[in-house]
Amino acid sequence: MELPRPLLRGRELVDQVARQSPARLALSVFACVIALFTGLLMLPAATAAGTSPPFADALFTATSAVCVTGLVTVDTGTYWSGFGQAIILLAIKIGGLGVMTLASLLGMAVSRRIGLTQKLLTASETKTARLGEVGSLVRVVIIASTAIEVLIALVLVPRFIVIGEDVGEAVWHGVFYAISAFNNAGFVPTEEGLAPHTADWMLGLPILLGVFIGSLGFPVILNIARHRTRTRRWSLHTKLTVTTSSILVLVGAVTIGALEWRNEDTFGPLAWPAKIMASLFAGVMPRSGGFSMVEVGQMRESSWLLTDALMFVGGGSASTAGGIKVTTLAVMLLAILAEARGDRDVEAFGRRIPRETLRLAVAVSFVGATAVLVSTLVLLEVTDLGLDVVLFEAISAFATVGLSTGITPDLPETGKYVLSVLMFVGRTGTMTLAAALALRDRRRVIRYPEERPIIG
Repeated sequence: MELPRPLLRGRELVDQVARQSPARLALSVFACVIALFTGLLMLPAATAAGTSPPFADALFTATSAVCVTGLVTVDTGTYWSGFGQAIILLAIKIGGLGVMTLASLLGMAVSRRIGLTQKLLTASETKTARLGEVGSLVRVVIIASTAIEVLIALVLVPRFIVIGEDVGEAVWHGVFYAISAFNNAGFVPTEEGLAPHTADWMLGLPILLGVFIGSLGFPVILNIARHRTRTRRWSLHTKLTVTTSSILVLVGAVTIGALEWRNEDTFGPLAWPAKIMASLFAGVMPRSGGFSMVEVGQMRESSWLLTDALMFVGGGSASTAGGIKVTTLAVMLLAILAEARGDRDVEAFGRRIPRETLRLAVAVSFVGATAVLVSTLVLLEVTDLGLDVVLFEAISAFATVGLSTGITPDLPETGKYVLSVLMFVGRTGTMTLAAALALRDRRRVIRYPEERPIIG
């Protein structure tokens, strides 16, 4: 059946834009999805009170859900109705899979194959270098995410029943936490969150593992699934991601655990098994998870500072996590090590890292830091809050983490809009945003003579 002429022209226009600038189209689709969920949350049926919420709160919640952040201006469990929470959960699922990945899945279902346009779109979203891998990656995305979410839910639901919830409530909470955990969203369907379950390892451990696996990234999951225990055949990206992520989790858990161990407002009153659980949460959740066993606003400023650093780094590339990504940090650290040794090349695991990758790592870090800096300056001007809490909130929004010192609900509308933009930038990626805004690639025929300025 031939499409009507207006639809055919629209499809041709989309294909042309996708080929010329997949990043620009990806940003547009992401923005449209946020607008759609904002509209759904504006419905009176979405709130427990049965009235339309303020636009700023609906936009903020939709952005936070689609960008899998977890920052909220209103309590998810009490302010939103069951319908509203279902909308939020659907937004989390779509945001976690990636709008472009979902588009490719729909393309596969209709045509039994992925066309060039869909491959370009998904390659832009998932950072896949070779278009031939997109089909396999899409299958891993849907299969792995669904399987892990179901597995987490199967563990959580019986546990919720044991602690006193009825079957329907236990199923809803189990599914909600499972999807929120694997997609690194940090949304909780109850007012008290996980605070009452600090010592419950049967509840906390599945959520921890779900967040960590989700933060690795789908290319890593695909690579590990292909080679399993044959670690020597893992790609350089997989090795860097797994190694750096594990080190950061260990450093975060041990250091924050030591800093908060005797803090009477956080870890102090807990028994030692609960302290270990809370320490693991403090190490894993800055990857982009956003869940917390204790009140983040009562933590020491030194713990805030370390958490700031961990959140800014974030998780793996093409994952549900935000931040500048662990591979970006790894490449820059390897470059510093190579410079200190006097090596000409940046090397890791028997591979040489191209200079273009190092330049990209520096650009991503600088653009991310600039976005956080500008947002922090604006927030300081529109509020009377201190630098420590404002910086924490800004980095949490940029890295799509969702940890909060508790100031987000009290921000003025301007502050909520600033954080909404920051979450959008953090989820879509700093370099994707830069590519979308660029008018064209700059190709120069003439190259100037080389001369080195003095550095340091």
